Amino acid sequence: MRHVTIYTTDKEYSHFLELAQNLHYVKKIETDEEPTKEEIISNLKKGFEQMQLIKKGKAKTTSLNDFLNEL
Repeated sequence: MRHVTIYTTDKEYSHFLELAQNLHYVKKIETDEEPTKEEIISNLKKGFEQMQLIKKGKAKTTSLNDFLNEL
């Protein structure tokens, strides 16, 4: 499989992306789009919910040493 990088203007970006998605031979499209405000808020809420579960002992944590060893 080959990889292509294309630089385009913001004005033409959405049109090009739509065209690429409709090509039957395009298997995957990766973009560098910034997350929307809603996505950021949703991710923060999920993080706070996870933190609350950890504080209540209902979610498992990983020690810093284990985390660093996985890297």
